[in-house]
Amino acid sequence: MDASNIIITVGRQLGSGGKEIAALLAQRLAYKMYDQELLNLAAKESGLCERLFERNDEQKAFSKSFFRYHLPFIGGENEMFQNELSQDKLFKFQSEVIVKAAETDNCIFVGRCADYILRESPKLISLFITANIEDRIQRVMQRRQCDEKTAGSIVREGDESRAAYYDFYTGKTWGHASSYHLCVNSSVLGISATADFLGQYIQAKYSKLCGE
Repeated sequence: MDASNIIITVGRQLGSGGKEIAALLAQRLAYKMYDQELLNLAAKESGLCERLFERNDEQKAFSKSFFRYHLPFIGGENEMFQNELSQDKLFKFQSEVIVKAAETDNCIFVGRCADYILRESPKLISLFITANIEDRIQRVMQRRQCDEKTAGSIVREGDESRAAYYDFYTGKTWGHASSYHLCVNSSVLGISATADFLGQYIQAKYSKLCGE
């Protein structure tokens, strides 16, 4: 891994605004941001269908048992092959893509255990974004156009899935302060001001590399 690259990872509770904060950080620091596109990159690198990565994206229920899929080769002409894939293998493919992306430039990664995968990077800053439950539910209601009860269920289930995924693969505790360099409640300052605060934190830590 290129030791000169600054790597920012952003874990986030569902509805916390973590993705929006990561996008603002990427824009203000001129860093490359990776989120959903990691699934597409993993599919291209592995030759597997992107929907497999989407189906298992930060999801729980990891038994290490194998499940069988009929999958098309990328670039093949109506060719099909039968392959046994475990969720561990999908995680391995995605991890390889994350490591490869981190070698290219200063990057911000959203979720997907990137803080653990890139833990050997000498210039890693791992962040976690939380928010008050009321704000999270309101944000999900607006995004999903649903009622408060439904939004509450989405928030709880999303947190459970992300926690199970993270805890299983990292051996750490999702959302716990000891698992990250810095945890921030976005309800305190709001989305934009939280991004400003985190940008100042990053620049203070790596001022020379950020051009200061």
